[in-house]
Amino acid sequence: MLKPEDIRYLVVHCSASPDDQPIGAREIHEMHIGFGWHGCGYHRVICRDGTIEQGRPEYWIGAHVYGHNEESLGVCLIGCHHFTDAQMTSLETQLREWQTRYPAATIVGHCDFPETEKTCPNFNVAAWCSERGLQQSPVQIGKH
Repeated sequence: MLKPEDIRYLVVHCSASPDDQPIGAREIHEMHIGFGWHGCGYHRVICRDGTIEQGRPEYWIGAHVYGHNEESLGVCLIGCHHFTDAQMTSLETQLREWQTRYPAATIVGHCDFPETEKTCPNFNVAAWCSERGLQQSPVQIGKH
């Protein structure tokens, strides 16, 4: 079980699906079941129209960032390279909500973890947070 005091990272992902493909949490859930996982690995999924859909409950350890699932929540933007304004507004809303509940957590991109070779979410999350005025503190990601 994921405890609120253990959450150190709020991790931004992308689905790496075509930017024009209108999928959501249900399709991600089915895809992850197909991987042999216990359903959607993310806690929230943001559709192309900006709708925020529920993935795993926040108390359920995710399956979204190798080696750090027990200390993070994951949010996934549907698409790969070109996210809609509605998605980015919803991402900001979701991250602000989580920061209120988990003030010690730092917002990072999936690609910021040394254990991954992925470029996900395909934009600089720290720079985006700075532009949006989201709380962002320097963080050294690694095992502890």
